[in-house]
Amino acid sequence: MPCLLSLTAKGQVIRNDTVTDRVHQLQEVTVTESRRQHEVTSTAPLHILDREEMLTLGVTDVADALHRIPGVTLRDYGGAGGMKTVSVRGFGAKHTGVSYDGIMLSDCQSGEIDLSRYSLDNVEQLSLVIGDNDDIFIPARNASASAVLNIQTIGMPTADMHPHLTAQLKAGSFGYVSPFLRYEQNLSERFAFSAVGEYTYAENDYPYKMLDKTDYRTNSRMSTGHGELNFVWNANAFNRLSGKVYYYDNARQLPGVVHYYTNICEESLHDQNFFGQLQYLTHNRTGWSLKWNAKFNWNGSIYEDPLIPNRNYDASYWQREAYTSAAVLYTPNEQWVFDYSADYSFNNLSSSSPRTVGTRPYRHTVLQSATAKYHNQRLTVLGRLLYSLYLNDAKDGASARNMRRLSPSLSLSYRLLPDDDLFVRASYKNIFRSPTFNESYYFHYGSTDLLPESTDQYNIGLTWKGRLSAVSCQLTADGYYNHVKDMIVAVPYNMFIWTCMNVGKVHVFGTDLTANCQWAMNDRQKLELAGNYSYQRAENRTNPTSPYYKNQIAYIPEHSGSVALGWENPWISLSLHGSGVSSRWTNNQHTEGSMIDGYWDMGLTAWHVFCWGRQQVEARFDVKNLFDTQYEIVHFYPMPGRSWQVSVKYQI
Repeated sequence: MPCLLSLTAKGQVIRNDTVTDRVHQLQEVTVTESRRQHEVTSTAPLHILDREEMLTLGVTDVADALHRIPGVTLRDYGGAGGMKTVSVRGFGAKHTGVSYDGIMLSDCQSGEIDLSRYSLDNVEQLSLVIGDNDDIFIPARNASASAVLNIQTIGMPTADMHPHLTAQLKAGSFGYVSPFLRYEQNLSERFAFSAVGEYTYAENDYPYKMLDKTDYRTNSRMSTGHGELNFVWNANAFNRLSGKVYYYDNARQLPGVVHYYTNICEESLHDQNFFGQLQYLTHNRTGWSLKWNAKFNWNGSIYEDPLIPNRNYDASYWQREAYTSAAVLYTPNEQWVFDYSADYSFNNLSSSSPRTVGTRPYRHTVLQSATAKYHNQRLTVLGRLLYSLYLNDAKDGASARNMRRLSPSLSLSYRLLPDDDLFVRASYKNIFRSPTFNESYYFHYGSTDLLPESTDQYNIGLTWKGRLSAVSCQLTADGYYNHVKDMIVAVPYNMFIWTCMNVGKVHVFGTDLTANCQWAMNDRQKLELAGNYSYQRAENRTNPTSPYYKNQIAYIPEHSGSVALGWENPWISLSLHGSGVSSRWTNNQHTEGSMIDGYWDMGLTAWHVFCWGRQQVEARFDVKNLFDTQYEIVHFYPMPGRSWQVSVKYQI
């Protein structure tokens, strides 16, 4: 008997992703290409990868997904357990926010989110917003970054009261094994919950070549797991409460740099992260809506290096955050929408070592945003004003200065032809970034006198969606200019002491191009071709008399791109995909020997979904780095060569 796969949805009237005053209980909803349409009409660059597309195009992990998005620069320290951070359009990783189910993740110590913590097995959709897009019903913190990566996990069941189980096992090269479980169920017509558990172990002892010698990566073992509990309660048609409890634990060794056959390292890091979050949404027929968020976050890091005399660098760090947000939306008519959002957070950091962040700093943050949007059949205009207030203090020693700033943004989208999906868009956003606790307080490195980094970003682009004979296509082209002033850089005070100072200026010029075409060959076969290309010229404009003036900023390639071809069929679906970057420099001085060669990395994916009784089974096989390319993303951290991964997923 063939298995029956049903998709259902509960709906409400939404204008441009904003809840309006009209709410209806819908028995059945059919949605057709709303995701792609929103990408086309957005007033600022918006790139979305959903679960189906990631499967068709052979995406293997979060890092691979980000390679499919233009303008993204990824730092990857190699292997399954290597730290992965993302920056967008020449802005550093500290300028890129990461949202997890609508609420931002935070790291007040370093300001960077390690994306290796988040796997794709529980992810429904990834989206990158550069600037401010059409969705204005968001917390003020989500508007306070130059770009935001949104991670949306798999939603709750809606079709029945039966339990649903997903069990998956992955295994691969270099000792990689990862079991995954997800259980979900509607306990009533209004209440549903899910539980997620995942564990990953890997030796990461992959071979690499240096100076014609083959060696093996050492000190790379990882053992990590995470668990989630989620619930949603639809009290009635106008009120919804959802929540999440999350725990992550990763005990990993830290591979050191590889230089002249030296691969000796015994560093280790034990990361722990716990957070709980709630979101309450209510709306009524008079055009008013309220969204309230609350979150508590705890993060612990234990670092050890037994090779350092007296183990002077061993230290533990603990950071805590209490956060709440309220957003009020008013929709007086079909054309106008207004939003006011206010956020408050409290962060503190403590350490076991007085040599590091021994001042025990803490910070109060107040963010407020006021947004107005006008929309008709051809024109969308969005304006926002963000007010940021940072109040810094420390229990021991001097504290960083307080900071406050008004940051405006404006964006628009205009349909050039009334009956064609051809849009021109333009946007401007001013934003600033306050120094992290490391930049302000770290021993022999931080400075409490730092000013915030101020950024301006300009974008103009074209988007088109249509059909060419039997092929449906979507194309985007964006040109941009970014400017960063008072950039925080580390400069040497003497041979042993460095300190952070506001001495940097960066200008970034670039172009992003994307294309996605789909051809439904028949009812059972589909071809999809997707690709992107980015040109980034990120120049050091700090000192016109310096010999390094107009040098390309470290680790930012001028050229990057990806391409993927997927063929879905009833037998064995296939995807051939590749991504790569041009050469990069490891420092802003471009000293001899500091250039990293460019690379192109190809992969192949084969999968098949079949039925076992009334259950669904998905078998998948991936070959990564198909041609065994030897390359580095971070200098002296070699990436794995050719490897394989197989997974089996069972769903009831």
